Amino acid sequence: MAKQYPLYINGNWIETTEKLEVIDKYTQDTYASVYKAGEKEVDQAITSARVAYKKEQLSPYRRFEILKRVSELLMERKEELALVITKEAGKPLKQASSEIERSAQTFEVAAEEAKRIHGEGVPVEAAPGSENRMAFTIKVPVGVVGAISPFNFPLNLVSHKVAPAIAAGNAVILKPASTTPISALKLAEIFEQAGLPSGLFNVVVGSGSTVGNQMMKDERIDLYTFTGSAEVGLKLKQNTGLKKLILELGNNSPVIVDKDADVELAAKTLAQKSFAFAGQVCISVQRIYVHESVLGEFQQCFVDEVRGLKVGDPNDPDTDVGPMIAEQEAKRAENWINEAINQGATVLQGGQRKGTVMQPTVMFDVKKDMRVVCEEVFAPVVSILPFDDLDTCIDEVNESPYGLQGGIFTQDLDRAFYAARKIEVGGLMINDASQYRVDLMPYGGVKDSGNGKEGPKYSIKEMTEERLIVLNLNK
Repeated sequence: MAKQYPLYINGNWIETTEKLEVIDKYTQDTYASVYKAGEKEVDQAITSARVAYKKEQLSPYRRFEILKRVSELLMERKEELALVITKEAGKPLKQASSEIERSAQTFEVAAEEAKRIHGEGVPVEAAPGSENRMAFTIKVPVGVVGAISPFNFPLNLVSHKVAPAIAAGNAVILKPASTTPISALKLAEIFEQAGLPSGLFNVVVGSGSTVGNQMMKDERIDLYTFTGSAEVGLKLKQNTGLKKLILELGNNSPVIVDKDADVELAAKTLAQKSFAFAGQVCISVQRIYVHESVLGEFQQCFVDEVRGLKVGDPNDPDTDVGPMIAEQEAKRAENWINEAINQGATVLQGGQRKGTVMQPTVMFDVKKDMRVVCEEVFAPVVSILPFDDLDTCIDEVNESPYGLQGGIFTQDLDRAFYAARKIEVGGLMINDASQYRVDLMPYGGVKDSGNGKEGPKYSIKEMTEERLIVLNLNK
C-alpha cells in the first residue's frame, strides 16, 4: 500500500474526503497519496496563520533556534529526504542529495539573518523646526505569507519561501506543487520536531485553480511569494491588488562563448549544467551564442561532453539526467524539437524520447523565432547560435522577454564588464553557466522573469515593513 500523507494545519495532521496520487516519475507507479485541501481546509489554514501571527510573537533569538534546528534535522534525514525527491520529482539521486544540503544551508543562513533584522537612525533634527526631535526605523513582519512553490526544487524552493518568512516573524500558508507535495509535508514534520508553535506554518495541497485561487483572493494574506510561469505570475499580480509580491518566473537563459574564451572550460561547464534535472530549472542554459572563430572547436567538445552524460534511472547514483516531471511534458519538448527540425534546424546530439525520459538534445541551425530558442523550453534542450559581433549578439540576447540569469565566457575583463552592463538579466555569471546559484546570494529577474529577490537576507527585506518612530523631546 502506498503511504498516505495528511495535510498540516494549525499543528494538526488533517485527513479529507479526497486524495491525489503522487507518481514515481521514472516508473510511473503510484508512490504515495496525499489528502487534498478543499475550501474549508484552506480557510482553516489562513485563519490559524492569522491567529498564530497575532499570538506567537517569537523573539529573534527563538526564531534563530528553531530555524537552526530545522537545518540540523534536514541533514540528519538527508538520505530519507533525498529518496523522496528522487521518487516524487524524478530528480537524480546525487542532485536530490545536493538539494537537501542546499535546503539546510538556506535554513542556516535564514537563522543567522533572523538575528540581524534592524532599522536605522533618521536625522529628522536636521530639518528646520524639528531640532527637538529624534527618529529611527524598525522592521516589522508583514503578517501572513502565502507561498506557492513549483515542482523542480520541491524542498529548496520551499525553503527559500518559508525560512525567511519565519525568520522575519511571519506566519506561512504553503501550497506546494501537486506533483511533488511530499517534501513540503516532510518539512512540516521537521518544523514540528524543531518546536515551531502551531499555526505559524501550514501546508495545503491541491490544484492552483482551487487552492491557489482561494489563497489569491483571501484578504487575510499580506504577501505572496510565487515561483512558476510568467502567465500565472501575471494573473497573481492582477488579482491581489496592492499586496506585496515576490515573483520568480520564467526564463530562457543565454550564455555567450566569446572569441577569447577558454573553450574547453566553457564546453565542459555548460554540458554539466545545462541538463541538470532534465533542464527543468529556471536558470538552465537554453541559448548558447558562440563566436564563429571558435564555433567548430566548441561544438565538438560540447557534444562529446554531452554524450558522456548518463541518462536513465534517477535512483542510480551515477545518473546525470533522469525523467521529466510528466510524459506530456516530455512529449511537448519532443514536439518543439521536431517543429524546429521541420523549420530547418539540425540535431547534433539526442532528440529521442522514451516515456518520460528525453535524451539531452543539442540543436544547431536554429532561428531566433523558433520556440526552442525564444520560449522557455524547460527540458534538456540546448540550441547553439553563432555570432561574429558582440554588440549584435547582446542585442539579440536582450530581445527575449525574459531576464533571470545569463552568462559569458571570456578572458577579456573589459568585454566581461561590458556584457555585465549591457545584458538585461538579474544576474550575470562570468566564466560560468547561467545555472550558478548559491543560496545566500540575491536571486531574481527583470522583465517577464519577475520582481523581488530571493536569498534569505533579501527575502527578509521583502517580507518586512519599515516603520518610522519619531520622538518629540520636551527639552
